[in-house]
Amino acid sequence: MKNIILLLSGILLINCNKTGGDQYQVKADLMEVVPENKAPSAAAVSPPLSVSEKLIPDENGSGKEGYTRKKTDTISKKIIKNGDMKIQVGDIKKAQNQVNEIIRKNSAYIQKEEFQNTDMDDNLTLIIRVPHKNFDALINSFSDGVGSVLSKNVSSDDVTEEYTDVAIKLANKKIYLEKYRDMLKKASTTKDMLEIQEKIRELEDEIDIAEGRLRFIDDRVNYSTLNLNLYKEKVRSSATSKIGFGSRFIDSLTEGWNSFVSFLLGMVSLWPFFLLIPVIVFLWRKWKEKKKQKSS
Repeated sequence: MKNIILLLSGILLINCNKTGGDQYQVKADLMEVVPENKAPSAAAVSPPLSVSEKLIPDENGSGKEGYTRKKTDTISKKIIKNGDMKIQVGDIKKAQNQVNEIIRKNSAYIQKEEFQNTDMDDNLTLIIRVPHKNFDALINSFSDGVGSVLSKNVSSDDVTEEYTDVAIKLANKKIYLEKYRDMLKKASTTKDMLEIQEKIRELEDEIDIAEGRLRFIDDRVNYSTLNLNLYKEKVRSSATSKIGFGSRFIDSLTEGWNSFVSFLLGMVSLWPFFLLIPVIVFLWRKWKEKKKQKSS
């Protein structure tokens, strides 16, 4: 009887240990499953990458395949600035020296210079190219101290859309060009070779034009353009001038004499017509004499 009781106790003890082990194993399994069941919610899912972003391999040495976001270079704003200024000055040479100093300080340069000296006024016209960032400072410097600003016009033209469009088309044309070059290597007939070569030539011309357009836009964006006119009036108006009557009288005499000389020079320039007058008179007299003879 005692042996039977010991045997039953051993069986119960074994069953209890097995049941406990199974419970611990189930708990362990649950602990491992719970983190997996806690999957990221829909809100935690990363949004699609924008055009200006791309995935690059993670640079930390984890050994796992990971990716991080990085901004790629995008086309910045392309703004072309142009300006026109007309300044009345008292001395053209002095004003020109001031202008040259201002140009030097703003890292600009003169693209074109034109001077006109007439009886009425002196005009110095300058086409100035200045770095985009110094354009406003250049305008302000000319407005202060050089002379009296008669007119000023500044404009900004956003060509970002055009630049982007040309750049995209240029990239596509280069891709097509490489494909045609590969096709040319595999062409088997002369006809195919000639057709492909013609396509390549057309694409190369279009690529040259597109690259030239981009270079032109970059030049206009990087260096703004200012048309500057320095103006000095020579003719003094009696209504606004502060000089005396004697000076104005001398100016009037000078102006009258110049007009008279211009009239004489104009008459001299008509000398070929004056030579025709005697011929016309002679022919008219001959005609009149013949008419009298016929009537008599």
